[in-house]
Amino acid sequence: YPNVLIVTTSNISGTLDLAFVDRADIKQYVGLPSQAAIYQIYYSCIAELRRIGIILDSELLFTLRDLESTNMIIKDVTKLSLLLWEIAGQSVGFSGRTLRKIPFLAHALHADSPVVSLPRFLSAMQMAVLKQKEDKLQISVPDSC
Repeated sequence: YPNVLIVTTSNISGTLDLAFVDRADIKQYVGLPSQAAIYQIYYSCIAELRRIGIILDSELLFTLRDLESTNMIIKDVTKLSLLLWEIAGQSVGFSGRTLRKIPFLAHALHADSPVVSLPRFLSAMQMAVLKQKEDKLQISVPDSC
């Protein structure tokens, strides 16, 4: 079939079979998301949660482009966006799959009601990121027994 394109992905590239990799004509490594990419992922998740009414839509959250145009200066109007930027920075090193789970975990494990304000949700996200890091550490540390 001359018009077939096969695309594969893996988040465990160190374990790929070299014979398989050698057969690929084009190989492209795409690393983990940057802080800016993470901000965009979280922003889109929050936008969806706002759309369906889980997060109250009363506070302003800047797009990354708009936030960058403020030169990241702390003001009342940028405070929540800068907090999301900080959370994105704390999330560097997570896979895209994990990043998409963080808002779900924030609401499921740390939100105290079905509908939350944006400041409360961002606080819950910080706790979810911290928990994810702790869990990752627990899994990667060999048992001392």
